[in-house]
Amino acid sequence: MFTLKSNIKITHFVAILSVLNFLFFHFPFFKFVFQNLEYNSFNGIAIIISLIILMLVLNAFMFYLIFSLSRYVGKFLMVLFFIINSISVYFVNTYGVILDESMIGNVLNTKFEESSSFFSIKLILYLIFFGIIPSIYIVKANIITVTWRKFLITISLTLLFLLSLIFANASNWLWIDKNSKTLGGLAMPWSYTVNISLFYVHQYKNNQKEILLPNATIQDNQKSVVVLVIGESVRSQNFSLYGYNKNTNPLLSKIPNVSHFNATSCATYTTAGVKGILSYSDSDDLYEILPNYLNRNNVEVIWRTTNWGEPPIHIKNYQKREDLLTQCKGEGCNYDELLLTGLKEQIQASKKNKILIVLHTSTSHGPTYSKKYPPQFETFKPVCNSVELGNCSHTELINAYDNTIVYTDYILSKVIEDLKQLKEYHSAMIFVSDHGESLGEKNLYMHGLPLSIAPKEQFEIPFIVWKSDGSKELKQNKTVTQYHVFHSVLNFLGVQSPIYDEKMNIFK
Repeated sequence: MFTLKSNIKITHFVAILSVLNFLFFHFPFFKFVFQNLEYNSFNGIAIIISLIILMLVLNAFMFYLIFSLSRYVGKFLMVLFFIINSISVYFVNTYGVILDESMIGNVLNTKFEESSSFFSIKLILYLIFFGIIPSIYIVKANIITVTWRKFLITISLTLLFLLSLIFANASNWLWIDKNSKTLGGLAMPWSYTVNISLFYVHQYKNNQKEILLPNATIQDNQKSVVVLVIGESVRSQNFSLYGYNKNTNPLLSKIPNVSHFNATSCATYTTAGVKGILSYSDSDDLYEILPNYLNRNNVEVIWRTTNWGEPPIHIKNYQKREDLLTQCKGEGCNYDELLLTGLKEQIQASKKNKILIVLHTSTSHGPTYSKKYPPQFETFKPVCNSVELGNCSHTELINAYDNTIVYTDYILSKVIEDLKQLKEYHSAMIFVSDHGESLGEKNLYMHGLPLSIAPKEQFEIPFIVWKSDGSKELKQNKTVTQYHVFHSVLNFLGVQSPIYDEKMNIFK
């Protein structure tokens, strides 16, 4: 046995680190493999054995390269890897997430206010036993390096072995390639190191100057206002408007001119979902988004948010939580009701005939669902109060989430109530969520799985519309997408544009 202060050869040291990394952090990886592979067959057994050998040897190989270049840099990186691995595997085990590029985007766009809600004793235990204790060994170890000749021989033989292993598994590459995104998102520490790099490369491309759309013109002088409410983590199946067996829409269900459509999101995470809602078409390029486009073409645009993750917004009236708090009074200021503060008065103060209001909410974002609504909206009991959602009963978890829907119902009804009082305006409210949410189905929680493998709970979303008497009628569409928002808003506000698509408009 090696004590903390013993001398140890670099080859032995990286082998120990590779084994520890394998044992501590790859249960989710192999759980996925066993769930998606016929492991009783010869091919299945061959793939499993090959993946185990490949992971152990490849990680040891990479660690060997790092420590050979610099022992100090190697120790720093290994400590960092074990600390981040311990936190990452906690979230993978607890919430069923996969650390692909989209999930990395979620993590990097998360603010402290949201991330602090995930704190738990279990997370601390993961950090201590899988991160800090191994890190002590890494720091204390006295590593004996080898000569350059031995280094080159070791590298060459290892590469030859890896290439032979890959060649021997040529017939199994189809299965590995098919599941590569998920496997890559569960392999520590490369899941986040590679995907962080990819995220910043793609973000750099996306953050280049947005591509301007063709100029638009306003067709009439009719006063018109659209309030676009962007929901957070809201799935349609928990709305009684969509047939849910609990009355989560007690107010909207009684309001005339409220309609709903079946809809799906273009992604399962906020940044892509919000971009989809604001975009005129499905494109990876950063074309001018709806608020920027209308603002540039003489429409009054106001953005109010208690959330984050939207593309760059280039408008004058961008109001965050702290901006709205200065005008707000009462308990509702601690929740998404804050977005309604002085809303009607702000519309009336506008000197323009065409107005778009965007309210970006955060009401149904987990894991602390029970903290996202005022106490009087705790309609369904008992509720889940733990951030470790798997520790709650399914009933408690669903109740807490359903209460966020009841509160959303209230907020939307208040928006409609304000718009009804603006008699001189043709008014519409559109509510659409950025993505859905898993609540324990298939042992998955929250959101962020790649769309190709995500369950329906993470992408079937509500699309609810109210319009004032005497304004536009709705088409008889049954199914819409997030991309319908852009063209429907243009139509309702009477904005003519070369990129307008009538097929993507919900109004007659």
